[in-house]
Amino acid sequence: MAHFLLVYDRSAGKLLHEEQYQSRADALRSRFVAEAEHRQAANNVEVVVLSARSREDLLRTHARYFRSLAELASRTG
Repeated sequence: MAHFLLVYDRSAGKLLHEEQYQSRADALRSRFVAEAEHRQAANNVEVVVLSARSREDLLRTHARYFRSLAELASRTG
């Protein structure tokens, strides 16, 4: 299982940073650092750690972090 740190700008609808970890503990440590770095923009920036078997699985289950609003809207029709 891989663990992914994602830093997402909600207002821009854009992924700012993505990093993969083998250890959940390492991913969580990096999350706390990223949260501190983005504290001033806490209302607009989302910092999460997600676990998945692969990045491809993550793209399927959490597409909103990786695709634009237009791309997401075109897939729902």
